[in-house]
Amino acid sequence: MKKNLLFVMPSLSAGGGERSLVNLLSQINYDEFNVDLFLLSHEGIFMDLLPEEVNVLPLNDSYSQFTQPLLSSVRQLIGSGSAGIAYSRLMFSVTNHTTKEVGPREQGGWKYLASSLNKINKKYDAAIGFLEKTSIYFCVEKVDAAKKIGWVHNDYDKLGLDPAFDINYFDKLDHIVTVSQECASILKKRFPDQHHKVQVIHNIVSPKVIKHLANKDTADVYNRKEGEFVILSIGRLHEQKGFELAIQTCRRLVDNGWSFQWNIIGEGDEREKLTELIAANGLENHFKLLGLKPNPYPYIKQADIYAQTSKFEGKAIAIDEAKILSKPILVTNFSTAKDQIEDGIEGLIVDMNSEAVAAGIGRLMHEQGIRNRLSEHLSLLQLGTEEEIEKLYQLLG
Repeated sequence: MKKNLLFVMPSLSAGGGERSLVNLLSQINYDEFNVDLFLLSHEGIFMDLLPEEVNVLPLNDSYSQFTQPLLSSVRQLIGSGSAGIAYSRLMFSVTNHTTKEVGPREQGGWKYLASSLNKINKKYDAAIGFLEKTSIYFCVEKVDAAKKIGWVHNDYDKLGLDPAFDINYFDKLDHIVTVSQECASILKKRFPDQHHKVQVIHNIVSPKVIKHLANKDTADVYNRKEGEFVILSIGRLHEQKGFELAIQTCRRLVDNGWSFQWNIIGEGDEREKLTELIAANGLENHFKLLGLKPNPYPYIKQADIYAQTSKFEGKAIAIDEAKILSKPILVTNFSTAKDQIEDGIEGLIVDMNSEAVAAGIGRLMHEQGIRNRLSEHLSLLQLGTEEEIEKLYQLLG
């Protein structure tokens, strides 16, 4: 008998967690597991990458009405006899407008959002909330499963969440999975009573797949000028990723006379703010927001340097992918940086300010010997993590 698994995720629109889920689903043994996937949005660049064996569950009507613009949503819900959910939609809007921080806003909004979501009418052997916050809350409240697992992809203490809220959900999980030893230590310290549940499963990356996709586009994806360095960063346009710092660094590098372009693959709420900052610094020819790319690997392969200026990370899957493609890497010294990069051997770890980032990137651009040494070392490493799926199988029993 196959086991029935459910994965829960907000969307597959963009991001490292989303890419990590698609990679994991591509490794599952479908001779042993039936896999359902519940998404709050059925749009996104990774939807086409789902294995054909994965069954995406439909969304119920009240949730579809709930996600409409406020006035339209309230009218539709009242018209369909769901006055209580209409009230929740109004309170959801109030919460979103009165809570500034993203984490507490999602926590506070859950109880109103939850009213629009039906329980899933199926019994599962295991249900997996694959991202912190809403995915885990849904898994706990809306799913009937013999075993429940929650996934935390970031340094919990940097997410700005209320632990008193989350403990009510963590307490009902059988396992809490995270992506690095540092993230695990943080969770154990923050939730000491859940210490025994915390497990580490690294993001699944496949060198064979990544190298194949990197060769899909052999033309110059950057249209670079002769002698121009190319820097690449990948991430949501979100405060966490530190792109404001990247723009400040870019200004320093231009002032120092470097010929380069710095490209960002990603999309998010900060696009308008970052675009204005780029213009204010006169960097339109140097700092470019490329948007989402379904296949980012030719961009990584053709870049000279991969840079990650994040304020915090769990374990950035883009860094692992840059390592697989043997790119010289620079990262800021966020709390889990040393979990991913051996400083001076696999890349450079620098302080989280524009002077230090500019000095590190300048050094990589100036000294070809360092770039060659870092790339050669990375090319000799065994970097595939496909076997991490076995750790999930162990949790599933």
